[in-house]
Amino acid sequence: MRYSRQNKIIEIINNNEVDTQEKLASLLKEQGFEVTQATISRDIKELQLVKTLSSSGKYKYAVNTSSDLPLTDRFVKIFRQTVVSVDSAENLIIVKTLSGCANAAGEAIDTSRMSHIKGSIAGDNTLLIIVDEKANVPAILQEFSYLMKDSAK
Repeated sequence: MRYSRQNKIIEIINNNEVDTQEKLASLLKEQGFEVTQATISRDIKELQLVKTLSSSGKYKYAVNTSSDLPLTDRFVKIFRQTVVSVDSAENLIIVKTLSGCANAAGEAIDTSRMSHIKGSIAGDNTLLIIVDEKANVPAILQEFSYLMKDSAK
């Protein structure tokens, strides 16, 4: 439930100007997630959300896109616990996740600063990763395999 909720938070802040925890809680409740302010606060911290200036001149929550951040333990856990399978075709990597978790797994990958990954597109339970060259796919698959090992750690 936590991963689905956090995935929904990412989706909500990407599609709405959310400037307060109260507004985020309200939007989550509209989506069927009953949350407390403490839960929202914890999710914001775990997801490393930041406030950025929106086009309307107000501050809103956003996913931190700073390339200086390391891949957090939280995102490694999300990746480990939500990814079902990984496959490839040419220079593309297809990651299957639990239902509703592709955005969270995609955020883990996007914040990882892995070289050769040009971008990713997430659906509900599928993540498409574009790699710069086919020759670099095996190294990325190996890194994913490493991230998926021993979810108890």
